[in-house]
Amino acid sequence: MHVPDGFFNAAVSVSAGAVAAAGVAVCLRGARRELDDRTAPMAGLVAAFVFAVQMLNFPVAAGTSGHLLGGALAAILVGPYTAVLCVAVVLLVQAFFFADGGLTALGVNITLMGLVAVLVGWGVFLLITRSVRNRGVVVAASFVAALLSVPASALAFTLLFWIGGTAPIEIGTVAAAMGGVHLLIGVGEGLITAVTVSTVLAIRPDLVYGARGIVAPLVLRGADGDVIVTPGSPGSQGAQAPVAARRPGWFLPAGIAVAALLAGVVSFYASSSPDGLEWVAEDKGFSDQATDHSLGEQPLADYGDVGGIPVGVAGVIGVGVTLAVGGGVFYAVRRRGDHGDGTGSDDSDKKVSA
Repeated sequence: MHVPDGFFNAAVSVSAGAVAAAGVAVCLRGARRELDDRTAPMAGLVAAFVFAVQMLNFPVAAGTSGHLLGGALAAILVGPYTAVLCVAVVLLVQAFFFADGGLTALGVNITLMGLVAVLVGWGVFLLITRSVRNRGVVVAASFVAALLSVPASALAFTLLFWIGGTAPIEIGTVAAAMGGVHLLIGVGEGLITAVTVSTVLAIRPDLVYGARGIVAPLVLRGADGDVIVTPGSPGSQGAQAPVAARRPGWFLPAGIAVAALLAGVVSFYASSSPDGLEWVAEDKGFSDQATDHSLGEQPLADYGDVGGIPVGVAGVIGVGVTLAVGGGVFYAVRRRGDHGDGTGSDDSDKKVSA
């Protein structure tokens, strides 16, 4: 649901840009409570993974396709503040390197796909998991949260377009079309999110931010006996602190390899049908309002199509750029000298063998 240039007038574009900038500024500050030396690399991986999966448009219905937004997934894995930054990094890389999403619409896209999707997704996830706390509920909540975040973003687009779109619309008709098709896309988003969260929970539950205090405690065996690290325990600076008992270790290169495989190979099989927004714009008669991207002639534009670069190669480049940009941002934002136990000490690594 990448909004192109030309869909919104200057007032809405500037206003959305201001909202996005303010939101990112707040999240840069808030992410310090979620990121430390161990979880910053995980956040970079999440951004790269979201970039890769967004290349995989899946068929929905009636010649329409959809792709992951990723806000709910990122919030559950690395926390809501960091999630907004993850999505913002992905959108920046897509807009400036791949001409995907308009430059004047960047604020709109960050607002819709970052702020709205994360706010709704994380809110729904907390609402479901607050009373029943177990692994199955975490996965089920991930599905519902991701599903609902997509039509919420679509309806937010409809409201903004009604306020300051460059073409007149019947808000009820467009809202029904956007909500309906993006509800279907949300089912795909929910499945991708649930499978991803379930997989990480099975391998490294301590790296799932949304499972703090919910999943069983992580047990590490040390020379002096068993050392139990419980998510959300007092030693982790309370319920708001991230859980990172161990560094990602092999999980990080394995995750990068999966993202590169998705972007470099699986992307060849992505659906070529228009996505939900494109389909609605064509059906409701405002697709002609889109204008050419100012960076649309660079070789990587349209994921390599402009420069004759295979989509898989362009995708791998995008994963690398997103990982580098995101990793740099998250490493800079992290709490200095904190290793996830709230003490600033890494003595646990000396005593405990993972």
